Amino acid sequence: MNDSPWGAEPVPAGPAYDVYVGQQTRPMPIVPDAAGSDFDDREARERGAAPGSGPLFRDETPPQEPMPSPPPPPSQAPQDTPQPPQKKRAGRDLRAAIGVGVGLGAVIVASLFIVKAVFVGVIAVAVVVGLWELTSRLEERKAIKAPLVPLAIGGAAMVVAGYVRGAEGAWVAMALTALAVLVWRMTEPPEGYLKDVTAGVFAAFYVPFLATFVALLLTADDGPQRVITFLLLTVVSDTGAYAVGWRFGKHKLAPRISPGKTREGLAGAVAFAMAAGALCMQYLIDGGSWWQGLVLGLAVAVSATLGDLGESMIKRDLGIKDMGTLLPGHGGIMDRLDSLLPTAPVVWLLLALFVGTG
Repeated sequence: MNDSPWGAEPVPAGPAYDVYVGQQTRPMPIVPDAAGSDFDDREARERGAAPGSGPLFRDETPPQEPMPSPPPPPSQAPQDTPQPPQKKRAGRDLRAAIGVGVGLGAVIVASLFIVKAVFVGVIAVAVVVGLWELTSRLEERKAIKAPLVPLAIGGAAMVVAGYVRGAEGAWVAMALTALAVLVWRMTEPPEGYLKDVTAGVFAAFYVPFLATFVALLLTADDGPQRVITFLLLTVVSDTGAYAVGWRFGKHKLAPRISPGKTREGLAGAVAFAMAAGALCMQYLIDGGSWWQGLVLGLAVAVSATLGDLGESMIKRDLGIKDMGTLLPGHGGIMDRLDSLLPTAPVVWLLLALFVGTG
């Protein structure tokens, strides 16, 4: 019976005990110092340790030190620590965005209802700054040198001509601006002429010509109310798209162009804009009706979304996030005009069909 607490075999007593002890206490073979030292140093070098720090014999296993576990990445906490649910966050500084938006709104409202000509000047300044941002990004990212001087002068003249002479004046100013771009670029070497003037004509149409329709809205007797309706519906459309898309958005609208936009957000834009359109047409526009506001709101939501997607396409082609940094929380002027510019001719046309241009 095994009485050993460790479960070992019992040691025989008597003569067999001497044989057993002799077998268990055989001396280890003596390894020459030189050979052993040479082997140990080589083995130590293979392990990256200092010579002489390895085991004395080949069958001796060096103690294994536990490897320190790497610290968890900053973005990951230990698994046993519960993580609070992550909230969706907007990609911009909302406080700065709201402050800048309120300031711009105050300037616009004050200029609209005090002196109409001042508001025309506000449009012209916005056009010139937008052209500067667009041409600067084209040159930086694509080496396209659209001539800024004729664009800025022609763009401001386009807005003024639209206010003073109507749609006919705007078309004439657009044609003269395009001609000025072609001539101005002739003063430089011919390399890249075609792409430069093409970009210049595109910029003249995209920024000042579309902005001229805001000045055309202002020429009516209830011009300030029409401009307010145009601005309000565009802002409400953007706000509805953001609010609904942020809360309920799951299905991407155009993931290759703007991954943040969703179909749910578009539905929110349509609903918000149609409700605001019905109110504006009923109470702000002379001779307007609520059902016309529903049509107007639907058209604004679609045009504003397309305008936003259009500029997103331009920025993706240029490899940039914003056109500028002039407006904290918003980016540049062009980042605020993206949905306004294509919406202006839509609102002008529908109001002209519903209640006339007078």
